Amino acid sequence: MSDNEYEIAAADAGASETIPCEAGQVKKGGYMMIKGKPCKVISISVSKTGKHGHAKCNFIATDIFTGRKLEDMVPSTHGTTVPIVTKNDWEIIDIEEDGELTLMDEAGNQKTDLNLPLVPEGFGEEIREAWNEGENQISVTVQSAVGIQQVVAYKALEADK
Repeated sequence: MSDNEYEIAAADAGASETIPCEAGQVKKGGYMMIKGKPCKVISISVSKTGKHGHAKCNFIATDIFTGRKLEDMVPSTHGTTVPIVTKNDWEIIDIEEDGELTLMDEAGNQKTDLNLPLVPEGFGEEIREAWNEGENQISVTVQSAVGIQQVVAYKALEADK
């Protein structure tokens, strides 16, 4: 058998969308799951060891998709889960009336399963106005975690002259 007979395009054999982590290892600015939602940690306070012998970590975090503030308290030696968060840039090809996006990446792959974001309020319309019915080239950043994808940022691309 030769080496070039098999080509693996993506090694995603049912890989987990979260990884286990000790609560004491989660850092400010990192990600963790709180109440089933992927969150970005904005503050951590650690209490002293109590009568049961565990220091407790109090996490304050924001949901990365809705921006809602969530709180969780976990003993520092206990396990928690950390979502695998990825961000990719895509160029807008089309925006439908209902807000459905047609996107293309640098490799020419198309994506049609996303809508304009509803959070924060007015952000989707801001992207639509910046795109100006295709007059301007707009790149959007799509954030993915635990099977959810959402546009979280955009920027205008310079036209080639």
